[in-house]
Amino acid sequence: MKKFQIAVIGCGSMSKAWIEYALEREDSEIVAMVDIRKETAAAMAERYGVGCGIYDDVRQAIVQSGANLVFDITIPESHAAVTTTALELNCDVLGEKPMTTSMSEARRLVALAEQQGRTYAVMQNRRYLPQIRAFRDLVDNAGIGTVGFVNADFFLGPHFGGFRDAMESPLLLDMAIHTFDQARLITGKDPVSVYCHEFNPAGSWYAGNAAAICIFEYADGGVFCYRGSWCAEGSPTSWEADWRVNGSSGTAIWDGATPPFAEVVLPQEEQVDKQRFRRVEAKLDWNGRSGHKGCLDEMFAALTEGRKPETSCTDNIKSMAMVYGALQSAKEGRKVTLSEVTL
Repeated sequence: MKKFQIAVIGCGSMSKAWIEYALEREDSEIVAMVDIRKETAAAMAERYGVGCGIYDDVRQAIVQSGANLVFDITIPESHAAVTTTALELNCDVLGEKPMTTSMSEARRLVALAEQQGRTYAVMQNRRYLPQIRAFRDLVDNAGIGTVGFVNADFFLGPHFGGFRDAMESPLLLDMAIHTFDQARLITGKDPVSVYCHEFNPAGSWYAGNAAAICIFEYADGGVFCYRGSWCAEGSPTSWEADWRVNGSSGTAIWDGATPPFAEVVLPQEEQVDKQRFRRVEAKLDWNGRSGHKGCLDEMFAALTEGRKPETSCTDNIKSMAMVYGALQSAKEGRKVTLSEVTL
C-alpha cells in the first residue's frame, strides 16, 4: 500500500500542477478526486488516467477512499470547510494560499491542526527559487550588517478579467501575501505593526483598490516598506518584486529576475582611490526545484521526516496577519499592531 493516499479536492485548472506532482511520486497514490461538479472531477481523472473514486462530497470521499492526505485546491472561500473536514478525519492537508478568508478562521484551523496532531501546510511557491535563496544568504552572510530598512516594489498591470476585477482589495487580498511572505523569508524577521494606505490609481480597471503603500515596523526599530500596484502600465517589475535591503554596513539588491548582489563597506585600511565598497556576488547554489514543485518537495519531506514544513500553518498565519493588518490599517486610517489581528 502506498504511504500517501491522496484525495484531490477541487479539480479546476490549478489542480493540474498538484496532480502531476502526485503522479510522479512512487510513494503516492491518488485515491479520490472531488469537485462540486462530479463531471469535472471525472474529466480530470480521465485526462490523467487515474482510476480513483469520483465524489462531490469531501467527507464521503475521505471516508470511502481511505485517504490520509488531502490536497485542498478549492477556491479560498472553501478552504476552511475543506481543511476542517480533512483534519477532523485525521488527514494531513496541503493547500493553496490563502489559508482562509479571515484571521479568525485561520486561527481556528491552526488550533485544530495542533489539536489533531496533523500537518496543515500552505503553498508559498515564491520561496522556492534559487535567486531568493541566494538573496537571503547575501542578507545573512555578505556582511551588510544589521538590517534596518527593507524595501520591495511590485508594479505590474495584468489584465486578468474575472473575479479580481471586482474584488474590494485585489492587490492586498490576492497577491501581496507572496511579497510579504518573501520579506519574512529574506529577513528572518516578523513585523510587529503596519500602517497602510490603500487606493485605486487613475486608469485602474479594477473596481476595488489596486495599489497600496505599507510601512511595517520590526521590534528592533527596522522597517519594511512595500509599494505595490496591480494596474501599473509600463516598465513592470518582476512578479518576485524589486528588492533593496539596507544594513548598517552595506546593501543587498535583487530585482527579482537577475542574480542578486550586495555592496559592502570596506574597512578603512582597504579603501583605495575613494573605493569604499566591495561587491559580493550571489552564489546560486540552492539545488532544490523551483516553484510549486520545490514547495511540494519540502512539504512531503516534512511529512516523511515527521517535522513541520517550512510553510506550516503555524508559520503561514504570520504572513496572513501582515495582509489583514494592512487591510485593517487602510480601513481605519491608523497604525495597527499585528497582535490585534493574531490574538
